[in-house]
Amino acid sequence: MDIDMQHQTMGYDRTATMFSPDGHLLQVEYAEKTIRLGSSSIGMVCADGVFIMADKRIDDKLIVSSSAAKISEIDAHLIASVAGIMSDARVLIEKAQVLAQQHRVTYDSPIEPEAVIKEIADLKQQFTQYGGARPYGVSLMVAGVSNKKPSLYTSDVTGNYFSYHANAIGENDERIKEKLREQYKKDLTIKKGVKLALDIFREVQGDKFNLERFEMAYVKNDKDELERAVGEQLKDFISEKKKE
Repeated sequence: MDIDMQHQTMGYDRTATMFSPDGHLLQVEYAEKTIRLGSSSIGMVCADGVFIMADKRIDDKLIVSSSAAKISEIDAHLIASVAGIMSDARVLIEKAQVLAQQHRVTYDSPIEPEAVIKEIADLKQQFTQYGGARPYGVSLMVAGVSNKKPSLYTSDVTGNYFSYHANAIGENDERIKEKLREQYKKDLTIKKGVKLALDIFREVQGDKFNLERFEMAYVKNDKDELERAVGEQLKDFISEKKKE
């Protein structure tokens, strides 16, 4: 009997609060596998701002595409994307939105991106420590601009979070991150970064790649205001200007 079967037989995977003999929280690891079944997102800090691109992975013609948005507005200067169980993600996104609103009302200023991801990460950590509930099956990517400085954060199931120059969550995340390590440069503009992200998605997805499945939101350093592009609108970012 392999080690995973032994753990299941002995009940170490019945609760998120019980460590297995080799030091694992099995419910947390199961949640991490759920995240990798979710659709992919790429976030990237660029010289002129920050963006997130997400694959909505909606092929059913009966579904209204706009109702399946993967990128959410947290505040005018702050966006987020998720991978994993979308109903879990909705709860975390709404908490982040309320947090941003409360900060504006209290301090009359936009909230720092790290303050949002830290609060969400703290909540996720609680659900790995207390009994009676399962962990959130969600990885959350938050991007925004504060004081003209772009930033990108990602939190995992356990409640850890890190700041990134570029990152990917969801399906094929390791393959995507490997390509980002090879091709990402800090001096990329948003336009060049979007082209790189689409090239990576095209290479990873192969015949399944379809521009209509993608959405993108970005915040520029000098605007602190998010803008969006969906499907065919992304062609404006990858088309080359004609030389006169």
